Amino acid sequence: MIHYIIDGNNLIGKIPRLYELHLKDKQLSRSELVAILNSYFAGKKIKLTLHLDGYKNLPLNLSKGEIVYSNNQTSDEKIRDEIAGSKNSKLITLVSSDRSLINFARVNSSNVIRSEEFYKLLKIVSDKNEESRALKNLEAEKEYFKKVFGTD
Repeated sequence: MIHYIIDGNNLIGKIPRLYELHLKDKQLSRSELVAILNSYFAGKKIKLTLHLDGYKNLPLNLSKGEIVYSNNQTSDEKIRDEIAGSKNSKLITLVSSDRSLINFARVNSSNVIRSEEFYKLLKIVSDKNEESRALKNLEAEKEYFKKVFGTD
């Protein structure tokens, strides 16, 4: 099973809306990231670890895995430990733009997706979902007007 390891703060920094939110409310930006990841990975058979700097605040529910807080370490250290301790690092896909983490992952035969590239993937899925919702709403409105005006 593919195991995604996500450098959460790095990814937040590459998503303009979350970055702006993070400057005002760190917990809310984390919550939004978790919601985005839950939506993106829904229905996919993967394992997921989201690494965040600092200490746990309010509980967040990541449906496909776990959230690891760095506490008094750095997220980079925790990510390196997780990659190094993996039974099969070839199944790991690291999401980060941190050069030292990328190099470490590659030395350990892990796959890498840069955070800005992963954001593009998230955006494509989000745009498709939004378009699909808009089409469903239009179809519902069309059916409503057919009933109201008695046309078929």
